[in-house]
Amino acid sequence: MAAEWGGKRGLASHWTRGPDVPITMGGRWIVDDSSWTAHGWGTMSALSTRIKAFGFIAVAALCLGALPDSARDAAPPPSPRLPKLASPLFVEDFSDGLSRWRPDRAGVWTIRHGMLRAELPDAKQERSFLYGGDPTWTDYAVDLDVCMMRGVDKGIAVRVTGETGIAVDLRGPGYQDVLLQRREWPLGRTSAINANGVWHHLRVEAVGHRYRVFVDGELKLTRDDGHKAYPKGSIALPAYTGGGGECTVYYDNVVVSDLRNREAAQLAR
Repeated sequence: MAAEWGGKRGLASHWTRGPDVPITMGGRWIVDDSSWTAHGWGTMSALSTRIKAFGFIAVAALCLGALPDSARDAAPPPSPRLPKLASPLFVEDFSDGLSRWRPDRAGVWTIRHGMLRAELPDAKQERSFLYGGDPTWTDYAVDLDVCMMRGVDKGIAVRVTGETGIAVDLRGPGYQDVLLQRREWPLGRTSAINANGVWHHLRVEAVGHRYRVFVDGELKLTRDDGHKAYPKGSIALPAYTGGGGECTVYYDNVVVSDLRNREAAQLAR
């Protein structure tokens, strides 16, 4: 945490005592007008006028939205190349827009810089899902690239039926882990370092009722769903603000592979 103003490392630490300048009074730093003038800083009244003017300009700029949010507006690094597959079920690089996808709310999902972008209002527990694929898919893998610019949660849901399924949540700053869940019930959790502003590759395999989760090429989780729920279903991409109250996330290179014939589903990366 940065040092507080007026503390040992704040503004007070830069003030020196002149011959006629008391250091404190009632615990507050004070200086007289002649000392400020002698140091070439002008009069105290002139300084006060400048401070008030600066404060007015800063407040006006914030109210008018003139000060940009650098993380919100920043472009991510170029996304990785689309992998080559022997026989994919579904390939999406978002070059043709969102014609094959269905958002659950308007104004969240857009194409920017040739990539999928999700932006949610700055408020806690805001969420949205973008649905795609075939509800009859059974055993398959999903590969995708994801870059979080603001916030924590991103990932993929597989075997989606209606609005529920098996979810993978890759959590960044403050967590650095990956979760596997059946609806809201946890199936597994483990450490997975994933910084914001960097592309990460996520792969999820669903075969029978066994799920395997890879982060940046490393196997992180292998879990069986003892309830044997969701034998088939489509996919969904999430956007979620969580407790931090912010979310700007990019997705690219979504590829679904048929794992009924695993040899045909190997990535040529």
